[in-house]
Amino acid sequence: MTAKQQTIATETTLTGVGLHTGVTATMRFRPAEEGTGVRFVRTDLPDAPAIAAHVDNVTGTDRGTTLSVGDAAVLTVEHLLAAVGALGLDNLIVELDGPEIPILDGSFRPFFDALSAAGVREQDSAAAVLVVKDAVTAVHSGGESYTVVASERYRISATIEFDHPLIRRQYGSYDIQANAFAEQVAGARTFGFMKDAEALRNRGLAQGVTLDNALVLDDKQLIGGELRWPDEFVRHKSGDIVGDLVLVGRRIRGHVIADRPSHAGNVALARALLASGSKGQRPIVDIQRIMQHLPHRYPMLLVDRVIEFEQGKRIVGIKNVTINEPFFVGHYPGHPIMPGVLIIEAMAQVGGLLIMDQIDNIDEKVVYFMSMDNVKWRRPVTPGDQIRFEVEVVQFRRHVARMRGVGYVDGHAVAEADFMARIVDR
Repeated sequence: MTAKQQTIATETTLTGVGLHTGVTATMRFRPAEEGTGVRFVRTDLPDAPAIAAHVDNVTGTDRGTTLSVGDAAVLTVEHLLAAVGALGLDNLIVELDGPEIPILDGSFRPFFDALSAAGVREQDSAAAVLVVKDAVTAVHSGGESYTVVASERYRISATIEFDHPLIRRQYGSYDIQANAFAEQVAGARTFGFMKDAEALRNRGLAQGVTLDNALVLDDKQLIGGELRWPDEFVRHKSGDIVGDLVLVGRRIRGHVIADRPSHAGNVALARALLASGSKGQRPIVDIQRIMQHLPHRYPMLLVDRVIEFEQGKRIVGIKNVTINEPFFVGHYPGHPIMPGVLIIEAMAQVGGLLIMDQIDNIDEKVVYFMSMDNVKWRRPVTPGDQIRFEVEVVQFRRHVARMRGVGYVDGHAVAEADFMARIVDR
């Protein structure tokens, strides 16, 4: 897996029917700029709203993973995202003229083959990687359990159990890199049980299911066709994990061990991985060095440490929010909430550290912020929270920088903004 971000080299398309909606849609895959991430664009809706492939946008996990922003939604994203993850794609635009990613043959293969044929193009910026050092665990209410441990490569080991003679208890373990995924996982198809069909259709699901796009089982056997592997079921469940964990927004380096995985459990694991991302990481820039670079002092110094840094490109800074913050005295008595403007101020300070590193004589310079756009506050920040600010440079010319920042608490986005800053003499 390369250390650089990647996108596809050329455009390509696929057309098919949605598994749950039964609606035909065409997907157009387009290369994307560095730092874009994976974005779905609903071209059939007014203003073509974009939906980022991130765990914060998950709004449904019933028989598939659904992403939504406002009234715009995309259903059943996991098979496509599994191919994205296996190929190490960081940036991709998926234009979609319907509500659901087509199911095609029910496996990951059509997506993997289409994106592979489009070519993988390396970009200049470093890829964001979540490296698991200490064990991360997640347990979901349906009995699903997960442990992720340190590993030199990305690997999925999964155990499933169903009371059916073709499945029973199955175990599989797979390296998640392109060649191994293509050989061992990509062809595994989604599956379901005939006894559940009527109930699913009454709930508006499984409207597009046929024997050509899913493995359908009665009480004893497979209805029509043949299995591609005797353990095709656990292979498919393992691929679903890969797809859902793309919603972390970073490549993963670790060994995922899953027992009875589900989409809801996979998403819970994605949140746990994000929450673990900053915990226990040693700072690469501590408060003493921060004070050498920023002119702010109490009570306006709002960055405690820097844990990731890519010169001129990206920075991750931490703000620990305690009840001793002076603004909690009046904001609000008996209901302490960190003011939104101070969350954005802290984000801006992290961005200031990133661009100040690009100039000489920093003692003679200061960063002035010129504009803020697309500012959004997603949820309140309260005492005891730790905000992880991820800021990247979009453009830097002649001491003027355009940056994009997002703040997270326990893997949930709390604020985001685009901003522009200038470095000037003191």
